Amino acid sequence: MDIINQAKNILKIESDAVSALVERIDESFIKAIDIMHSCHGKVVVTGMGKSGIIGKKIAATLASTGTPAFYLNPAEGSHGDVGVVSKGDVVLAISNSGETDEIIRLMPTLKRMEIRIIALAGNLQSTLAKTADVVLDVSVKEEACPMGLAPTASTTAALAMGDALAITLLSKKGFSEEDFAFFHPGGNLGRKLLLTVEDLMHSGNAVPSVHMDTLMKDAIIEISTKRLGITAVTDSSSRLQGVITDGDLRRGLEKYGDKFFSLKAGDVMTHRPKTITDNMLAAKAVAVMEKYSITVLVVADEENNVKGVIHLHDLLKAGIV
Repeated sequence: MDIINQAKNILKIESDAVSALVERIDESFIKAIDIMHSCHGKVVVTGMGKSGIIGKKIAATLASTGTPAFYLNPAEGSHGDVGVVSKGDVVLAISNSGETDEIIRLMPTLKRMEIRIIALAGNLQSTLAKTADVVLDVSVKEEACPMGLAPTASTTAALAMGDALAITLLSKKGFSEEDFAFFHPGGNLGRKLLLTVEDLMHSGNAVPSVHMDTLMKDAIIEISTKRLGITAVTDSSSRLQGVITDGDLRRGLEKYGDKFFSLKAGDVMTHRPKTITDNMLAAKAVAVMEKYSITVLVVADEENNVKGVIHLHDLLKAGIV
């Protein structure tokens, strides 16, 4: 129980540290966003030790959401690496004490370059806070470490404030899902955001399709041959009028018996079927299938011309589901 209580207390301290930031989102935060949004260069994130690790994550989040950014180790910065900073860049400096030597030593050089500095600091009276153009208060009441030594709640607070900056910038820039996918081409995320219905659908001769006057015995052959569990039913202008699925076949046989085979496709089809356009994201096809509990969709254009068919199995193979 002591372990459980201690863990709960640690999480409470850290959650309280993040909650306290809510009341500190003010004009300083707006100014920081304006500076970063108007930046024509890069956002250079710097921090030492544990703050440096947090800085790397913030830089990665910024870069992946449309704000060019990278991490600069301040210790290396004072030995030449500050040369990667160019006029027009913005520096986001992280220091709980605001007195980190490695960061303070960079300040004169950055000021001479007329670099605008945003500080995430836990001490508003510190050297860093007084030097920065904007300071965001990330101070914490206490660290989760019982000795108050290991950065815990303070790094959590800095990370949360960094996320607030990155995601607010994302919204301000109108960053879209397509933009996000552009920066995440690999893995499941890229597949879900980049692949369209056209990339996965069956098209051309692989599309099962019959005319409304086609006899059901021939429609069944079409469904069986194309192996998608469906056929589109079109009119004389080749426009989609309905679909016939495996379920329609079972219900039709139960209702009509042997007479079923002499019926026409137009007599059996499901009218106004759910469709999707070929330029939609494949993930959208999954959403439609889930909503209506179906496993296949006809792909049609705005004039109801059949373009293809997409099956749940295609989406599964592509890793969309």
